[in-house]
Amino acid sequence: MVFNSLEFAIFLPVVFVVHWLLPHRGRLVFLLAASYLFYGWWDPRFLSLLAFSTLVDYFAARAIDTSPIERRRKQILLVSIVVQLGILGFFKYWGFFVESATALLTSIGVEANPPLLNIILPVGISFYTFQTMSYTIDVYRRRIPASRSLLTFALFVSYFPQLVAGPIERAGRLLPQIEAHRQFPSGERIASGLVLIGLGLFKKVAIADVMAPIVDAAFADPSSQSSLALVVGVFAFALQIYGDFSGYTDIGRGTSRLLDIELMRNFEQPYLSRNITEFWRTWHISLSSWLHDYLYVPLGGNRKGPRRTYLNLMIVMLLGGLWHGAAWTFVIWGALHGLFLIVHRVTGHYSPRGYQGEFSLRRDGLRTLLTFNLVCVAWVFFRAPSVASAWDYLTGIFALQPGLPPISWVLLFVPAALLVFLIDLAQRNSDDHDVILTWKPAYQGLVYATFFLGVLIFSGGPMIPFIYFQF
Repeated sequence: MVFNSLEFAIFLPVVFVVHWLLPHRGRLVFLLAASYLFYGWWDPRFLSLLAFSTLVDYFAARAIDTSPIERRRKQILLVSIVVQLGILGFFKYWGFFVESATALLTSIGVEANPPLLNIILPVGISFYTFQTMSYTIDVYRRRIPASRSLLTFALFVSYFPQLVAGPIERAGRLLPQIEAHRQFPSGERIASGLVLIGLGLFKKVAIADVMAPIVDAAFADPSSQSSLALVVGVFAFALQIYGDFSGYTDIGRGTSRLLDIELMRNFEQPYLSRNITEFWRTWHISLSSWLHDYLYVPLGGNRKGPRRTYLNLMIVMLLGGLWHGAAWTFVIWGALHGLFLIVHRVTGHYSPRGYQGEFSLRRDGLRTLLTFNLVCVAWVFFRAPSVASAWDYLTGIFALQPGLPPISWVLLFVPAALLVFLIDLAQRNSDDHDVILTWKPAYQGLVYATFFLGVLIFSGGPMIPFIYFQF
């Protein structure tokens, strides 16, 4: 864990006050120091890795930007990408590839004794390596100039509201905001930032953390649960990971808004999606757009015929699954989503325009329910500790094992599901994440009281880290 709740509650006001007391350059230096403190609180040893990644792409981008020789620009870009992927590969995938290779050799009768390394996975390494890679690629493509200031670029890489779990910001959006002489936010902007922070805390503590024990119990021993209990378990995980990840994003966006820096929306009510393509346009938007721009399009996108399009979709989703974790469960999760996307294209219902209009339960309910269930089938592999466990879980669901889920599960799950639906419905139909501020004072007071009581009541249990910190 980077900070616990109490430490963050102290950290944020201090950062807010000191930041706005300083002149422009002082703010940059202070935010960089605060960001490194935020990251180093978890394990200061990995600050050197963050700094190394920053320096590599800062100087690589400068060299790419100033070189008139195309071949040299490509060579420098290649070095940058190899270094960043090498860092990511060593810390995140070394054990996975060694174990997989050892298992393969053993299966054909070859005894292998690879070196065993106890490698700690740095928090957020997948996020900041992808962020710096997109920067150097964009400089190479001449979409943005290379940053001339190491200070502002270092802050772009390490900016604490989005450092450890995204969104994966683009330099073209975030760097200009960092470099600009920002103004103290208005009262309305401060209010919207605080609403987002409150909403994010509520999602994390009163929804995600409340669902966690149900999920843990269901996935610990699927064979001992009824089919209905397993269904509730995977639905609870859908709420847990959404409340956990979108809650972090809301907290990060609200925190950043207090510093007059606007982070991108990373979620747009994904469980209201009418098909799997819409789901990937609204879930973890910064990653899906990254994969589209820097992998899918360079592979050829949909420009080389249907078969190549389907292959490209599968490659992108397989690598997207592997990005999430070094295990075959994540690879299968990605493969399932690749298959879902291909089937959606083949059936002819694909629309490049994306979601249109407000959500209507009568018009969109059936398609949304089908999409949600497909997503939940894939979630089983995302959450299960092994492929065999995931298969046992799915087998248990479709075996129609008799019995009812524990009443405590139902009493916790139903209100959580209703709250998520109501929050997303209000945001979707207003196209506004802080729509609460437009409501009458009495309604606002009711919502704020719900946030406060929810966090107060459910925050006394054991601390549960954000799920995406492990990625």
